[in-house]
Amino acid sequence: MQLGLIGLGKMGGNMRERIRRAGHTVVGYDRNPEVSDVESLAELVEKLEAPRTVWVMVPAGEATQSVVDELGDLLSPGDVVVDGGNSRWTDDEKHAEELAAKGIGFVDAGVSGGVWGLENGYALMVGGEKEHVDRLQPIFDALKPEGPYGYVHAGKVGSGHFSKMVHNGIEYAMMQAYAEGWELLEKAKSVENVREVFRSWQDGTVIRSWLLDLAVNALDADEHLDRLKGYAEDSGEGRWTVEAAIDEAVPLPAITASLFARFASRQEDSPQMKMIAALRNQFGGHAVEAKD
Repeated sequence: MQLGLIGLGKMGGNMRERIRRAGHTVVGYDRNPEVSDVESLAELVEKLEAPRTVWVMVPAGEATQSVVDELGDLLSPGDVVVDGGNSRWTDDEKHAEELAAKGIGFVDAGVSGGVWGLENGYALMVGGEKEHVDRLQPIFDALKPEGPYGYVHAGKVGSGHFSKMVHNGIEYAMMQAYAEGWELLEKAKSVENVREVFRSWQDGTVIRSWLLDLAVNALDADEHLDRLKGYAEDSGEGRWTVEAAIDEAVPLPAITASLFARFASRQEDSPQMKMIAALRNQFGGHAVEAKD
C-alpha cells in the first residue's frame, strides 16, 4: 500500500520506518529537508497513486489546520486524510466536514507508543467512517503491536482522539502516583535504597507497569534525580480531559489533581515533578530541564 506521511519528527520518522519494514511504500514530507523524501506537499501528492491516503503527524492546532487546508486544495475526491497527531476531537469534526465538502475522507487516529513504538508497535485508537477505516487497515496492522491488542476502531470521527485524550489523562494520574510514592520513600529515613524498592515492584505486584519500568530506567541513570529540575509541562490533552469531564459532569478527582500538580511545578522545584519529568523523557523523549 502507498501512504503519504507528513511530519517526520520523533514519532513520525519511526512510524515511516515501521510501515516500510512491513512492505508498504511511504512518501514522507517534513520541513527538515534532511529527513524528507520530497520537497513539498504538492510533490508528495504527485507521487501517490489515486485514491491517495495521506497521514498527518504535526502539532495540534494551527499547524494541523494549515496542513489540512493545503491538502484540501491538493487532493481529489476519493482520497483520505488521517490526522495521527494529538488534535482535539472537536477539531476532527471540523476537519472532516471541511474535507467532506470536497469529497475527501477523514480519519482521526490517537497514537500511543512514543520513542519506543518503532520496535514495540503503536497502540492505535481510530475514529471515522467504516469505509475509510477499512481502507487503512493494512497501515494500522503494520503500526500496531504484534498480537490481538493495540488497535480499536473506537467510533465516529473524533472518537479516536477523544479516546487518546482519556488515555493521556489516566497516564497523568498514574505518573503522579508513582511520583508521590517516590518522594515519600526518599524522605523516609528508614528506607536506604529507594531505587531498589521501585525495582522490586516490577514483578509480582499489582502496581507493575511499563511506566514503573521506565521509572526504574530513569533512576538507574540518575539515582536520586539530582540532575533534574522539578518542572514538568502538561500537554493539551490533560486539560482537555478535565474540560470534557466538566462538560459531561463526570468526576475525575485523580486526573484533575494530577493536572494541577503540574501547575505547582511552575512555582517551585518539586521533587515529584522530577519523577514526572523523568518519565515523560523516558517514554516520549520529551525535553527535561537540568538544574543550573
